[in-house]
Amino acid sequence: MDFKAISNLSHTDMEAVNSLISQQLSSDVALINQLGFYIINSGGKRMRPLLTVLAARALGYKGDEHVSIAAIIEFIHTSTLLHDDVVDESTMRRGRETANALFGNQASVLVGDFLYSRSFQMMTDLKNLTIMEVLADATNIIAEGEVLQLINVNDPETTEESYLRVIYCKTAKLFEAATHLAAVINNNEQTVIDAMKTYGMHLGTAFQLIDDHLDYTADSEKLGKNIGDDLAEGKPTLPLIYAMKKGTPAEAELIKDAIVNGNGMENLTEILAILERTGSLDYTLAQAQIESEKAIAALDVLEDSEHKQALVSLAYLAANRST
Repeated sequence: MDFKAISNLSHTDMEAVNSLISQQLSSDVALINQLGFYIINSGGKRMRPLLTVLAARALGYKGDEHVSIAAIIEFIHTSTLLHDDVVDESTMRRGRETANALFGNQASVLVGDFLYSRSFQMMTDLKNLTIMEVLADATNIIAEGEVLQLINVNDPETTEESYLRVIYCKTAKLFEAATHLAAVINNNEQTVIDAMKTYGMHLGTAFQLIDDHLDYTADSEKLGKNIGDDLAEGKPTLPLIYAMKKGTPAEAELIKDAIVNGNGMENLTEILAILERTGSLDYTLAQAQIESEKAIAALDVLEDSEHKQALVSLAYLAANRST
């Protein structure tokens, strides 16, 4: 099942999600409306809310709370993007200027705060303590992940284990919450809840591994951001970590210098050749495939249906995408 077929399958639910997002984004403050609508409508696939509605339907859920949860998760995700782009001093995302490049850092941070607080208002409307606990924990862990990543920036001694902890916190945790809550609102037994959490966690990990792989392999226009951004920011992602481990001392030293000083773009061509020669890009891709397979295996608890097949396909697509 390709992404178009998945989108068609979830069209009605996602239309409801998008409608709720527009409604809840509204504010008497004009700048919030302007910046908020800019970032919300910036061309993303809405992967996290899509996971919520697909998982809910795959579990046989008949209510409508999945729409609210999906919108909440998109607000949390969008607020992290606003804050991330300020921290990373990014100028391009999804092929467009970032909000901070267009509106300034102060406005981006404050509107990100608005989206966070709006998501918590929406949580309280659901009057379900478990939902609030899952999302509050996820939001806190995401913040921890951002701080951990900040600590790792310009640190060439970052281990693969530390890197994986960061991507679990800052990316996989929200994927996990998206599918976890689908089982919570459907009142599934604990084994099913655990399986849906596992699915989301491994899918999110695969997704981020491919993001970090694409930073060195994708076409910048298709990717929607500049190639080598992670290198320019001194971020020791898995391709670099593995290349330092497998490369010659001179190659490792070149990469270390790029990470420490954030000057990797000066030697980008040479570093790309090292990544290729050491097999670090293939290694990163293989790790993403492993995560995708683990996600798919977790879905064994579900009965066969179109929505289950959509979840399987998303896990496959996450590890085999080019944008």
